[in-house]
Amino acid sequence: MSVSVASLYKTFVKLQGKTKVLQDIDLQVKPGEFVTIIGPSGCGKSTLLKLIAGLDNEYEGTIKINNQEIAGPSIKQGFIFQEHHLFPWLTVEKNIAADLPLKDLKIRSRVDELIEIVRLKGFEKAYPKELSGGMSQRVAIARALLRDPEVLLLDEPFAALDAFTRTHLQDVLLELWQQKKTTMILVTHDLDESIYLADRVVIMSARPGQISNIIPVDLPHPRKRASRSFQEFRQKVLSEFEKVEELQLVEGSGI
Repeated sequence: MSVSVASLYKTFVKLQGKTKVLQDIDLQVKPGEFVTIIGPSGCGKSTLLKLIAGLDNEYEGTIKINNQEIAGPSIKQGFIFQEHHLFPWLTVEKNIAADLPLKDLKIRSRVDELIEIVRLKGFEKAYPKELSGGMSQRVAIARALLRDPEVLLLDEPFAALDAFTRTHLQDVLLELWQQKKTTMILVTHDLDESIYLADRVVIMSARPGQISNIIPVDLPHPRKRASRSFQEFRQKVLSEFEKVEELQLVEGSGI
């Protein structure tokens, strides 16, 4: 599925006044493309993701998925939050299945497969209170993948995981993307992660968030973080990101 964002503005209205969060956002994501979004804290990355997911419909501009304006949340738009949001009264396997019946053999098989993929074998009957934060997030990832969304939106899903598990799940995500060609948009603070996963890296400026640059990643898969080509490309993206930060400092100082 394609994603189209045009002339998007978002303002939060509170008792203290109005806060402009996003300004004049234009972004086109092709069907089956993997896009990552990076930018300073508070620049509206997560807000943009939630708008695309249909979780907030208070904005100016247009957001379309497959040329149709979004009307709200849909199973076609999978969303993985920073926090896992598990049901505390359900076991791991039931949290993954959620409203789908585990008695259905196809669902049972797929749940078992995902439990293996996210490395939770042996914890099928465990409850969220018995899991670490990282394990809980793996349950949330499996739950989103079970529904085979056509657009998968990920809001720093690996931030709470240890380095080894994070690397493993990045590879799992890549493998699933290459198999299914699901359109994916991932928000991250991790520069290496953004380059390792993406077809294109979107760099946003500070609030009100705007897209300052979009950089195609012309590195073939599988990518090696320690390779010279990866490190050279990392320096290129870092240089562009630093320009955004320098501009923020200049504007903040009134120069």
